[in-house]
Amino acid sequence: MNSLSAIIVDDSRALRSELKILLQDHPSVHVVGEAGSVSEAADLIKNTSPDVIFLDIQLKSETGFDLLEKTDVSSKIIFITAYDNYAIRAFEVNALDYLLKPINKARLAKAIEKLNLNDKAGSDTQGQVSYDDVIYLMINRSLKFLKVKSLQCVVAEGKYSYIVHGNGKKDLVSKTLLEWEQVLPEKYFVRIHRSTIVNFEYVEKVKKCKNNTHEVYLKNIETPFIMSRRYAAKLKSVLSW
Repeated sequence: MNSLSAIIVDDSRALRSELKILLQDHPSVHVVGEAGSVSEAADLIKNTSPDVIFLDIQLKSETGFDLLEKTDVSSKIIFITAYDNYAIRAFEVNALDYLLKPINKARLAKAIEKLNLNDKAGSDTQGQVSYDDVIYLMINRSLKFLKVKSLQCVVAEGKYSYIVHGNGKKDLVSKTLLEWEQVLPEKYFVRIHRSTIVNFEYVEKVKKCKNNTHEVYLKNIETPFIMSRRYAAKLKSVLSW
């Protein structure tokens, strides 16, 4: 079995020391560094390119999520957290592993076992998510968390897709449109074209055009999306125009 290089990111020196001791019982994981802040962790990731990051959610005035926002991270991640329903929901929805403080030896062993069996850097979501959920996926070659409600629309791009955020920003992600359709809540997300899914919470107006097609205008996006005739009836059932 190949050894996995790992770093520990936690603002508690005592917890970092405890985890390093516990990991000595797991020769498949080799700790190559530790950090107590987002800036230290970002430098460490750049210098070591670890296979695994043990990442604390709360880092004094920062969070582990800040690290994912500021740094390109493709490593596998095992989150460390005090009991937090919202965070744990995000982990469970995305089939991600996490450790609760204080760290339990048996629970750590299960996480390491899962780590050794899972060669995929980012885990798939577990079925359809809710509008208030957070999903974890590869965005522009870096693993990030994304609030479902902030997703304005999804546009197919071969085996990938572009997501458009509520502010109009566009990102390439490693998910097909079919995968998105299976995951996103049907109450809010509707397919308007074979290449487009929209969040109708962001729809500003729908304009009828010739040949029974429609133009769908979304917030912060100047160019409208074309809704084909076959999808018009479905969208009309949730919107009025």
